[in-house]
Amino acid sequence: MKILLINPKVPDTFWSLKYALNFVSKKALLPPLGLLTVAAMLPESFEKKLIDLNTTRLRDRHLKWADMVFLTGMVIQKKSVDQIIERCKKLNVKIVAGGPLFTAFPEAYSNIDHLVLKEAEITLHAFLKDLKSGHPEPFYTTRETPDLKETPIPQWDLINMKKYALMGIQYSRGCPFNCDFCDVTRLFGHALRTKTTEQILAELDRLYTAGWRGELFFVDDNFIGKKSVLKKELLPAMIQWMDRNNHPFCFNTQASINLTDDEELMSLMVRAGFDCVFVGIESPDETSLTECNKTQNTGRDIVAAVKKIQQFGLQVQAGFIVGFDSDKPGVFDSMIKLIQDSGIVTAMVGLLNAPRGTVLYKKLMQENRLTQLPTGNNMDCSMNFIPKMDMHKLLDGYQKVLNTIYSQKYYCKRIKTFLENYNFSEAVLPKVRYSGIKAFVRSTWRIGLAEKGKFHYWMLLLWSLKKPRRLPLAIRFSIYGFHFRKILKSIHPQISTPAAVSANEDSTVE
Repeated sequence: MKILLINPKVPDTFWSLKYALNFVSKKALLPPLGLLTVAAMLPESFEKKLIDLNTTRLRDRHLKWADMVFLTGMVIQKKSVDQIIERCKKLNVKIVAGGPLFTAFPEAYSNIDHLVLKEAEITLHAFLKDLKSGHPEPFYTTRETPDLKETPIPQWDLINMKKYALMGIQYSRGCPFNCDFCDVTRLFGHALRTKTTEQILAELDRLYTAGWRGELFFVDDNFIGKKSVLKKELLPAMIQWMDRNNHPFCFNTQASINLTDDEELMSLMVRAGFDCVFVGIESPDETSLTECNKTQNTGRDIVAAVKKIQQFGLQVQAGFIVGFDSDKPGVFDSMIKLIQDSGIVTAMVGLLNAPRGTVLYKKLMQENRLTQLPTGNNMDCSMNFIPKMDMHKLLDGYQKVLNTIYSQKYYCKRIKTFLENYNFSEAVLPKVRYSGIKAFVRSTWRIGLAEKGKFHYWMLLLWSLKKPRRLPLAIRFSIYGFHFRKILKSIHPQISTPAAVSANEDSTVE
């Protein structure tokens, strides 16, 4: 059987880093790790090809070749998903679909031949068993959660690694916390399930053998959910592996702010090759944090916590949200101050949205405040509910935050704040590669000569030369900033507020 696995196109967003990737001649940030893992679950007798629309065009000959298309998708990829489905239907190609989009909105995809939802270690096996017997069902789901010890190594030979800036790897699924706007626990549960240390080392071996060198992203929603196991088993083993192989990778991941409470863990992460963590900070306002049940962030000096993580040799990227019911007009200036004072260079600030099935979604449904389906992009100025703050004031404040923190003046000042606080003696410093030199040369033209605010770029580089080890990060961050400013130009406020959706219009609320 011939199987074509398709990853839909991701629109230009904050995290696509499209304009930054152009500096290093890369097509996409990350490959589709889920599809690569699913491919490894398919029988060896199947012939497999993978098309990632973020790096390659999907042509009719690809579809005509296939006996079945395996399609994944996140909510933000919905437009591309719908286009792919239409093309498959025209050519009469059967579709097997799974992933967050289809799991959240199965009723919207009744035209799909086979919906294989939730975690593939369970539902895909059930589908393949029925397919082998000649009687596959149209719908597969489960309430069970699989043991990740059964998860195979992704089938990396299906992609061209040279087209991507990062590779992905997964250690765990689930999160011990219960933020009311987050759908991670709805998808994967609270109990953190992990692969074994041996599995992770085997995946590192496979990536190393495949020729990858550079950055690896642990895609876990909260990498530090099982601190004791990390400290006793995984990180010491990774340290030994990295030493044996001459440190071919550097790692980044996502973690909760309580990482700052565990100095041993931070030290081990840096020794293992981690150089960056993404943290969900969300709000400078304690009331808003309590409202969304972000208890791990309350009662903290967030700026001090961030600076401590930086001083251990880890860059901190962070997510922020406005639009909570508790937000007052002063929240926008407070957020700008927090971001600037902490030196969080990469700060993703979005409007609050309520993914289907979350605690927040159910609450807003009961209050008759839901308005539309979320777009999956919390930086496109859309909200899927009626906020308590006047929409004009909310959008004006939101745009003020973005236009301030990503202006050349404030952005370059924030880079300096970070570099002054960062512990270079402990940090995993980026290796100078040809791609980095090429990116620097391109940045001198696109940012240093052609962009408004170029004075701040050149002053940053001159300042960095006083301590040259700062220069590679200053260049990298400047290129990221170029992308963020490009994205800001495409963001348009949506002032109109649609009518609320009543509870009986959505019978699928869990």
